[in-house]
This record gives sequence, C-alpha cells and structure tokens, in this order.
Amino acid sequence: MESHKNTEDLHKKFIAKLAIRYGVFDDLTNKFESTSNSIVARDLFYSDSQFSRLINNTASEGEFKRALGNIERLLVLDRLKEGVPESVINPRKKEPLNRNILFLAIGVLGLLIILSSLYFNKFVGNKNGNVATSDSRYDMLQWGFENNFIQPYVKLKELPKDCYYPCYKYQGKWRLKNEYKIPFYRERNGFHYVAKEAIMYARCMDERDDRGESFEGYEYQKHEIWYDKREFPIDSFITKGSNTQIRDSYNFSDLNEDENFIKIAYVHTFFRTEFKIDSSLISRTGKALGRDIEFVNDKLLKEQLKNDGSLVGIKDEIKAISINRLEDYSKPITCQPTLAPDVNFNLVEEGDEMSFNCHFSIGHFIVNYNKTYVFQDQYINNYCR
Repeated sequence: MESHKNTEDLHKKFIAKLAIRYGVFDDLTNKFESTSNSIVARDLFYSDSQFSRLINNTASEGEFKRALGNIERLLVLDRLKEGVPESVINPRKKEPLNRNILFLAIGVLGLLIILSSLYFNKFVGNKNGNVATSDSRYDMLQWGFENNFIQPYVKLKELPKDCYYPCYKYQGKWRLKNEYKIPFYRERNGFHYVAKEAIMYARCMDERDDRGESFEGYEYQKHEIWYDKREFPIDSFITKGSNTQIRDSYNFSDLNEDENFIKIAYVHTFFRTEFKIDSSLISRTGKALGRDIEFVNDKLLKEQLKNDGSLVGIKDEIKAISINRLEDYSKPITCQPTLAPDVNFNLVEEGDEMSFNCHFSIGHFIVNYNKTYVFQDQYINNYCR
C-alpha cells in the first residue's frame, strides 16, 4: 500500500510538472490539449511505450523519480533560455546547425574524454590504489544524442512527401545482443579479447543525397582482455577443419567461471559505423576512432597469478598488444550484408535486430565473428504517411 501511495504521489507531481511546460492535461484522455504525447515523450527522451507507462500511472517508483528529474531539468533549461538574448536564440540567419559539424565535435570530444580518462587512470587512479572498474565512458556520446538543444535525428516533418526515406525507422539507440570472443594471435599464447557491451546511437545521414538509404552509428564499446594461465595455442579455440571459425563452446563460455582465466584489462573504444540500405539488405562498414586500455588493479592480479614475474611479463604483452595488435582492431571492418529486420522499412520497431557476420585479420590470422545489434529505443515510432 505504501509503495502504491508513493507512485500515486509521484504521478501527480509528474503531471503537474509537465503541465507547466505543455499546458492543460486532460485526465480522461491522459493527453495534453496542445501537445501530443509523442512530442512530450521525445522531449524527455522516452519511447512512446515508456512514456505511456508514466502517463497512465503504470510505471515503477524508480521510473517516476527518473522522469521527474528529466522534466525538472527541462524546466530549468527553459528558465535559463528565457534569460538568453533574442539575438542568440534566433540569429538573423535561421539555418539549422550543420550536423556534420555537430558529429565532428562529438568525435573530437569523445577522443578527449578517452585521453583524459587515460590520464586519470595513470596518474590518479594508481595513486589511490583503486580497483580498475568497467565504468562507462560514453557520457559524451550520450550527451550528443540525449540533450534538449540539438536533435541530431531526422524528424517526421523533414521526410519527403512520398515517405521514401528508409533510414528514419532505424534512428535511435541500439545495443550489442551477445558477447563474442577472439583469441589473440601472437608469439605467446594465452590472451583473449572479449566483446562485452556496445551502445550505438544511429541517425540518418541526411547530408547525403541518397534518398535516406544511409545511416551512421556512433558507438561506445566496453570490452575485456583475459589471460589463460594454461596458454593453450589458438588452434584449441578454432573449430576442427576450419582456420577461421571460433568454437561455440568457447564463444558461449563464461570466463568468470573458469579458474584458468584471469581478467587483465578493460578496453574502451569509440567506434563509427556506416550502414547502407539496399532493398532488403543492409551493409555495414566502420572503424575505431579512439581506444583506451584500463588495467585491473595489480594487487588483484598478483593474488591470482601468485608470481610477480608473471605479472610483469603479462603487462608487457598487453602493452605490445595495445601498440601492435589493437591496430588491427582499428582497421575498417569487413562484414557480409545482412537481411533488414523487415522488408517494409516502415515496420522496423524496437526489439528488432541487425546481425552481421564479419571477419578481420589479426596479423596474418583471420577470424570470423558475429555482431548482432538489438533496437532498444526507437526515435520515431509512428509511420510516415
């Protein structure tokens, strides 16, 4: 009962805050008189389904608290905007901000964050003896796509009259569905690369005159490097009879549950991908723009290795990997085209997937892997009509 009362109070407070910005709210229809719920949802960076739970009082207490924080920030921004001179808000030349400039800035700022975080870990984190964590570094990327002043997406009102602009339904946030593993090919065996997480924001490349058949993804990746104390050769993890196919038993294993494997470092990557829509097929190309390696705390590693000499050797190997082999991970990727989630692009929706079979070379060794994106938060839920 207490929890229900809390959500009731939070719901009333949420509606009252929204009414300040969007006008009178009709309790019978759960709509605002002057603004559609879809527009309000977009302002708050929610999908229609997420906002529906809030507006219909079926959301959780935590969801209401986060939503209240969002609307309160918008109201603060509105008040700040009121104090900005008209010449700044509405300059004489009323042209939209060049999206190329915006995303060049995102790329540069993303690299700055990676470099600054590297400095922090090297000169500050080690002094404090903190354990290296898998903390996210995609704050700048999130800021670029989830802010109230610049909307990087193409909107419904900007679509052509015939509504042929396939990329509009692919805009929004995508996530990596399943992790995948790749053994490093080096003079010394035992090192493994585990792709754990990826968060990608996709937007139409409207600066290209291609009828909306291209979109790009800006992606933060959080991956790991592991060490196998047995130092099994790379062939141990390749399917028998194949030189490029990873074994399912290895790819689907949980290294946390195997005492032979030790997590050595986290790898943070800023990645840009281009997608091309050709009828029912989607092609993918891309490359890394910035990368940072964050070592696990030495004390933890020593406890697992029981040998200081081994730790020094392993860290030297990881540094060599970062200088040499991770360059291979920065080369443009090669993937086979995949089937679009739906032949009718208007029907693409949250929960859909894009699954790419890719390969890249590590030195002279070529390995296959599958990368599948899941659509988590779609920017435009409605159909173009």
